[in-house]
Amino acid sequence: MSQLDIQIAVESDGWADETALEALALRVLGAAETYIATKEAQPFPTQPTEVSLVFGDDEMIREINAEWRSKDKPTNVLSFPAFPLTPGKMPGPMLGDIIIARETVEREAVDLEKSFEDHLTHLMVHGFLHLFGYDHIENDDAEKMEALETRILAELGLSDPYAGQDPI
Repeated sequence: MSQLDIQIAVESDGWADETALEALALRVLGAAETYIATKEAQPFPTQPTEVSLVFGDDEMIREINAEWRSKDKPTNVLSFPAFPLTPGKMPGPMLGDIIIARETVEREAVDLEKSFEDHLTHLMVHGFLHLFGYDHIENDDAEKMEALETRILAELGLSDPYAGQDPI
């Protein structure tokens, strides 16, 4: 039984309809939740914790990136934890927000020779792990986060997105 309450907001044109995005989010975040709960001993509260997925565009994410990270450019995904969380610690009733930019995901998928849905799936997992306190600033942390992403994606039938790359 899922311990997530996934809220979807489609804030720009070009995305699949909300029902399709919700189905994808339930599958992807559900797999990520199950994996970290069973394999990483991540606790969850007894009541579902809310996670917000915002499907935007490059302009929207550029503005948010400029305001919150002082980087005046679009990026593929941004995560904003509701509260600071260390991996393995109990989240609160609100996990946080994941914001994804459609045009950047499309460009990257083409560059990576992957389907849009496969790349979007990876970015959902990536953003979700950030909400639990995982990061990739230091190499050791990046290796742990990327390995976790790879194992979750394998559960979803996807290949290692980092094969042949140094940790980011």
